[in-house]
Amino acid sequence: MKEVSKIGADYEAVIGIETHVQLSTLTKAFCSCPYSYGAQPNTCICPVCMGLPGALPVLNSKVIECAVKLALALNCRLSFSSKFDRKQYFYPDLPKGYQISQFDIPIATGGSIDLDLPLEFGGGHRRFGITRIHMEEDAGKLMHSGNGKQMSNHPSQVDLNRAGVPLLEIVSEPDMRTGIEASEYAAELQRVVRYLGVSNGNMQEGSLRCDVNVSVRPIGQAEFGTKVEIKNLNSFSAINRAIDFEISRQVNLHSQGQQDSIVQETRLWEEGAQKTVTMRKKEGLADYRYFPEPDLPEVVLTKAYMDSVGKSLPELPEAKRRRYEEMGLSMQDVLFLANDIAVADFFDATIQKGADVKLAANWIMGDIAAYLKNEKLSINDIKLVPHELAELIASIKSGTISGKIGKEVKTSLEWVGGALGSVSYSRLLGKTMQITDLVDIEKMVDKVIAENPKQLEQYRSGKTKLQGYFAGQVTN
Repeated sequence: MKEVSKIGADYEAVIGIETHVQLSTLTKAFCSCPYSYGAQPNTCICPVCMGLPGALPVLNSKVIECAVKLALALNCRLSFSSKFDRKQYFYPDLPKGYQISQFDIPIATGGSIDLDLPLEFGGGHRRFGITRIHMEEDAGKLMHSGNGKQMSNHPSQVDLNRAGVPLLEIVSEPDMRTGIEASEYAAELQRVVRYLGVSNGNMQEGSLRCDVNVSVRPIGQAEFGTKVEIKNLNSFSAINRAIDFEISRQVNLHSQGQQDSIVQETRLWEEGAQKTVTMRKKEGLADYRYFPEPDLPEVVLTKAYMDSVGKSLPELPEAKRRRYEEMGLSMQDVLFLANDIAVADFFDATIQKGADVKLAANWIMGDIAAYLKNEKLSINDIKLVPHELAELIASIKSGTISGKIGKEVKTSLEWVGGALGSVSYSRLLGKTMQITDLVDIEKMVDKVIAENPKQLEQYRSGKTKLQGYFAGQVTN
């Protein structure tokens, strides 16, 4: 048998990702029910999302707005006219017996996403294609008793709170070749939806769910191998590890001449065992019997509407990273600051108040980040505001206060805050001001010498270590 390294050199993986993004709208996609993660089961439901006979859907216009925002952010081509379809399948958490989705005419096609790989993974810029974005509704959720798995001797219950919650599905091109590239793609997509404000993107809440498609083929072969879908990926690291395992599994089967045993199927990632296991044989598109949704009109977009939404877009992660690079920041600094929009906004506001760019980055990435991690807070939770940090940095840079004292001031401001000129802030800063006038310093030195004649005599007789004593008396 070939060595693993040689096997890996003979094959390449082809990876694509289907990402479901749960939208942060006030109400569901086709009814007026609110949705709150963690609410008591079956308390956010109505006849529409329960699939009761005669209940008709009405499209939430905010879903369209979110879709257009994301499509523009990902450089997609928007469809002036798109439609909804019924995707037919049976599952206990799908009360209607079908899911309202988009099939052959989605709201957006084409597009791309740009990202920078972290330095620990080799760095470098990547661009991955986007096949399509379409709107759809979420299903409910099965709640299993016992050990959390469906078992004959333990009942399962259905919570329909999530049924009808709006989703955007983003389908990537099969452009990724490694688990790292795939996990970083998913992380960048999370950043984009958070920057846009269309979703909180929290994987632990199911607001961002990734299904990964993996196939393996010999180097140089144009045709794709048999595609395997992987589900149950609850973190970016799980995406990376699951893909690496599946690549290894498929490559080993190829190397043993058993490539025919690789079938199109859905596999689950088992975190504890660190492996993928068969869940079900994959259905084809024909199995879903798509047909147009008769109860919803077509979605018509105008050029004026697209332009209006486009003007509302914020600076996106990729543009922010390039701007930070132009400021002279290192890629490590750039990736840290642009990762969280709240941190990026804090940094931008600080330098807009005149703070030195590199010093502001150092403070945010160092002391402030450590404080946030230790206290389990976000940067929006602390009392320190950008203009106070800017003044603090300016005071240290000018020599008015030392870096050590500056950190003490910063810590106080994080806890209690203090607008410029306020009694608490001014008093604290006033206590820590450094005296920079030479005449004043000479007067203080003369005073300390006059008050310590015995120590002065000892110093003159050769006990030079007393120099530290005198320095301490002056600074105190």
